[in-house]
Formats: sequence, structure tokens, C-alpha cells
Amino acid sequence: MSRNIVTPVYRALFCDLRTDKVLDVLPLTEAKFDDFIGKAGSLSATVPLAEGRLAARARAALQPGRTAVWLERDGDVWWGGVLWTCTPASDEQGRMTVQFQAGTFDSYLDHRILSHDLTGVAADQFDIARALVAHTQEQPGGDIGITAGPEMSGVRRDYAYAFTELARVRELLDKLAQPADGFEWRVQCYRDPQGRRVKRLQLGHPTIETGHTDLVLDHPGPVLSYSLPTDSTVQANVWVARGESDNTDQSKPSAPLTVSVSAPDDLAGGWPRLELTSDHSGVKDEAALRSLAQAELSRQHRPEVIPELTIRLDERFTPALLGARVRLRLRDLWHPEGLDARYRVVGIAVNPPQRTKPETATLYLEGV
Repeated sequence: MSRNIVTPVYRALFCDLRTDKVLDVLPLTEAKFDDFIGKAGSLSATVPLAEGRLAARARAALQPGRTAVWLERDGDVWWGGVLWTCTPASDEQGRMTVQFQAGTFDSYLDHRILSHDLTGVAADQFDIARALVAHTQEQPGGDIGITAGPEMSGVRRDYAYAFTELARVRELLDKLAQPADGFEWRVQCYRDPQGRRVKRLQLGHPTIETGHTDLVLDHPGPVLSYSLPTDSTVQANVWVARGESDNTDQSKPSAPLTVSVSAPDDLAGGWPRLELTSDHSGVKDEAALRSLAQAELSRQHRPEVIPELTIRLDERFTPALLGARVRLRLRDLWHPEGLDARYRVVGIAVNPPQRTKPETATLYLEGV
């Protein structure tokens, strides 16, 4: 007996970025989108322009830098962000399309700087993150509706951000999250129980975690294909971090503050010495610089392995999977005795169903 496969319905809403008022709903082809913990996600798609009225609607709705895009799957919000580029094009037969690209709402913070100095003492790092986002939304024209919760990390920091540094708010958030006792952040999009579209600043210390039980994925099985790239070009067991000089006497020569941390067990265990460096502008405190170096070393003291799994989507998989733990079980020629390992989902890329292709998703994993 054949099994009926219901094709999910995708719908794109184009809204005013500041008010979230719906401008239009337009047909899409060649859509694909992704979202990540630790970096901005993207959406790219094409709107076919079959006739003049549809072209006029697209021209009014697709305004780069001003339009928000919400992608729904069977009525649920699966992706949200800012439309940044729009490219109308015509082929040799005169058929017109308009291609667009959008970035998740956190990409908006790449386009904002501080309007005045921000300082504080012994503030929870989550409060500092919320203060940075709130600052962007307090300025005229800057409120795009990002909300935040009351969660706390328990890690307190002093902070001083100067308007004259002209730093982008996304850069400040990323630097705040970098130390060894730092955190992860993203802007999570979903529909609340009242049906409203929500953009929420999601914070996790030390990482963003969702769900309480492991999602089991098998190959052969739900996993259609996988790759397990191992990259030692970014591996280090010695990390040298450089900050700025704390010398206030201009009559004396100065050199940037520099610290080095190592993984002695690696060296004693037979690994060759592998060194990497990083620069941290504005850091003049040795303890803070050492914490940044230790965090970098902890992330990269082993060869980087970022598994990629391609799966068919079913009811278990939604964008809320970001931060969830999975148990990956493989048995094949490379793993004749079987691999059974646990990972955390740090990225998801979705290809909606096309005429000849099923709906699939690629999961990007991180070891736990």
C-alpha cells in the first residue's frame, strides 16, 4: 500500500521592518534558507514576474533595507530576517524575475553603532547584551521589535563602550560573548500562542541548549547522506593573544599587551607544537586577555570536525532544533564497527520541495 506524502506549503510574508505590517505575500521559486548559532543566517529566493500587476506588487514590497521577510511552513514561522538585496532580471525571451537575499534579524545589528557611550560596573553579561540591543532600539527609527527575556548568566563584568570607537553593535555583542565564561546569542523567530510573530534575543550560558532528550539519527535510516570533514589547519595547542598597551606615559616606548596559553597535555602526549594568534583591540587588562586566549585555545585545541547531515524533514525537525542534542549512529565502510556519538545542532539549512526534488535539510553539528 502506497504512503501518501503531503507536500508542505511555504509562504513568504513581506512586511515593513519597523512596524511588521504585512505589505504583500508573493510566490517564490528556488528558495533556500539557513540559520545558525554564532553567525547570521540567510534566505535567497526568486519571485517570477508573470505579468505587470505582479511586477508592480513586487516593486512596492521588495525594498532592500526596509522590508522584513517571514517564511512560513504550513503556517508556522520557520525563518525571519531583513531583505538586503533585490535584483530584477530579464532573460533572452523577455521573461522577468526578481531575485532577493535576506539576512536573519541579527544582521541588522551589523548596521548599527552606538549613539553615545555605554558604561557599567559588575553587570551580568546577559544584562549587558540586552542593554546593547535596547540601545539600538531606543534611537529614532531604530526599533525593529526585538524582545528579550529575563534570563541571567551569573557572570558579571565591567563594561565601557565609547561612541568614538564607531563599533558595530553586532561586533560588541560577539566580543562580549568571546571569553572562556562567555555565552551564545541569536535572534530567534517564532509565532507566539496569540499568533503574533516574535523576534526574541535568545541567550545561553555557556551555550544555547534546547530540548531534554537526544534526537536519534541513523545512517542508513533518516540520514540520507553525511560528511565528517576534519580540519587541522585551525588547530592549536599554543595560543598567543595580543591586546593594547596600558602605558599612559607617552614619553616611554610602549608595546601591546601579549599573553600566551598552552595545552601541556597535548604536547606531552606527542602532538607537535601548533600555534595560532588573535588580536583584541581595546583590551588592556591581562586577566581579560588571558581569558580570551584560553577560550580560543579551548575551542581549537583539537582538529575541527563539523559533521554535516542531510535528512528528509519530518515532524521532529523545526528551526527550534538549533541548540538540540542529537545522537548520530553510523555503520558503513568507514565505520564498520559503528559510530555512536553525541552532537549539538549549531546550524540548519533547508531546501523547500521543488518540482523534482523532495524537501531536505542539512544539519551542522558540534561535538559535545
